[in-house]
Amino acid sequence: MTTQLPTDKRPVTVGATDGDPTRSTATTAHAPGGHVLPPALDGERISFGGLNCYVTGSGPPLVLVHSINAVPSAAEVRPLYEHYSATRTVFAIDLPGFGLSDRSDRRYDPRLMTDALHALAEQVRKRCGDVPIDALAASLGCEFLARAAVEQPTRWGRLAFVSPTGLSGSTPRRGPAGSTRAMPWLYALLAGKPWSQALYRALTRPAVIRYFLQRTWGSKSIDDTLWAYDVLTARHPDARHAPLHFLSGALFSNDIHSIYEALSQPVWMSHGVRGDFTD
Repeated sequence: MTTQLPTDKRPVTVGATDGDPTRSTATTAHAPGGHVLPPALDGERISFGGLNCYVTGSGPPLVLVHSINAVPSAAEVRPLYEHYSATRTVFAIDLPGFGLSDRSDRRYDPRLMTDALHALAEQVRKRCGDVPIDALAASLGCEFLARAAVEQPTRWGRLAFVSPTGLSGSTPRRGPAGSTRAMPWLYALLAGKPWSQALYRALTRPAVIRYFLQRTWGSKSIDDTLWAYDVLTARHPDARHAPLHFLSGALFSNDIHSIYEALSQPVWMSHGVRGDFTD
């Protein structure tokens, strides 16, 4: 199949070979570390502190925050990014460790992700002025956005949480401030050499990515453009680092109920019911 992926200036055609778009050639942009990866979205790209963010449109600011999984990126929020560009200045960030942001081997935790949103908020302020920033996040991204909004309540405006994590189970998570659900023993096992790269490659084979997208959509019909970009971004040489921290629980907050309860902004929340990942 042939899938159209956007670049800064013109469409990129990624011709899939045997169902794997990484085996095709395309006009691309350089990601950190010298890896070649096409931008996920049209529009302007801004870089700050090792972070990548896409910007489009004009008007009041709207920040979009993708979910966390084995292959996330700003590509996930494409429909909203394109829709709201007609009336908003839309910012879609690649969180640390994903997309065209820095993917180096380091500690990935809620503090790193929250600080990335604080840094983005400062970029928004420089462009749009000192106005409250409306924002939407998906899944685990909701925890990072909620923490950022609690820490800087006057900077953030209306919030939208799509299938937020941390709300399932009968026991509220009100652990020590800043604590996580990290399992260091599991991370040590997952990140051990020489199998960490092989493990990540196995989890991100094109057919496996398609399978998990189908589970997320609750349907065999998925966004093939997103699938194609997910396969490409998984081939970044440092792609495994952040997902291994995710799999070992290090990106989940153990105090998230306290954070959600401390929000002072208006919040709209939705939960899926058809897919497998509805928390």
